Amino acid sequence: MQATEATPKLPHLRIGNVDIGFPCVQAALSGYSDWPMRLLAREHGASYSLCEVMLDQFLVTFKDRHRNRHFLYNTPEEQPVAGQLMGAEPEQFALGALKLAEAGFAVIDINFGCPVKKVLGRCRGGFHLSQPKIALEIVRRVRDIVPAEIPVTVKMRRGLDDSELSRDNFFEILGGGFEAGLAAATIHGRTVVQRYIGPSRWQFLKDVKQTFPDKTILGSGDLFTAQDCIRMMQETGIDGVTIARGAIGNPWIFQQAQALANGQPLPPPPTLHVQRQVMERHWLLAESIYGDQRTPTLMRKFGIKYSSNHPQHLEVRPSFARIRSHAEWLGALDRWYSEDGPGAYPSVNLVADESEGCEIG
Repeated sequence: MQATEATPKLPHLRIGNVDIGFPCVQAALSGYSDWPMRLLAREHGASYSLCEVMLDQFLVTFKDRHRNRHFLYNTPEEQPVAGQLMGAEPEQFALGALKLAEAGFAVIDINFGCPVKKVLGRCRGGFHLSQPKIALEIVRRVRDIVPAEIPVTVKMRRGLDDSELSRDNFFEILGGGFEAGLAAATIHGRTVVQRYIGPSRWQFLKDVKQTFPDKTILGSGDLFTAQDCIRMMQETGIDGVTIARGAIGNPWIFQQAQALANGQPLPPPPTLHVQRQVMERHWLLAESIYGDQRTPTLMRKFGIKYSSNHPQHLEVRPSFARIRSHAEWLGALDRWYSEDGPGAYPSVNLVADESEGCEIG
């Protein structure tokens, strides 16, 4: 897709009283969307992001130990940022939401979409799409306990499965949620049983927006390139998109989407030296909250994702899989990023090969 001056103007995104602006934002990604990743996304054009999902029972018993502080860590320069929550019992869910509000998150997001088997077995995440009564009780309790000035939103899949009952449950939950005070909803175009297999059904997003034309609807699913982001909004009429797997190790996707939205050509991928600068900064940000002992293990997966932007990514990738220290991280950068050169757009197949998780602990 090549944007031109005729590209329709994208909506200015607002969630309740929170002014966001550019409608391409970073999704919640368990194990990934921590403070360093969110801050880098913000610096590269993401106007809003969501932290990795947290369990209500974890938050209710949370002790601010150094090892756990990264879960609730947020800073003014990355705001607005949302705290995302997952759980089973309405009362405990609400108490967890209050902890997120007290921690300074600008929006509280309810997760009714996680498809992980372990999560479903504990009546969390996408399981709630099978029980509208409990789901709506959670929404009402969260909305009641969270201060009125903090918007409450929900993340959903299009249903538990493709049955008519699942579709009816979906619209019962979403419609009732808006009546209970939800400020926005993010809809993933796959069912829970689909997990990440098969295409995301964007037509369903269009149906949702047409059903709730005056409500703020964001879309999710199969957003691996900047072109995908613009196309989803144009084809469905939704108000924004949340980029998940497409943003891991690729904060430049937000700048690229902004360029297309402004009618400019797609920018070239970041050069190797630009990539190196961001990767060096990511390590230092991570080390500042995790410490030098935990950072190497954490950064391996990010290094693997960043390598997708290198034209020799298949050769580069293994160099990050074995990182055990900052010195080895710098050694990998010296080996593959010492000489500048053109980067590469990540392969869609490579990015889509691994799905984001949605559970901690």
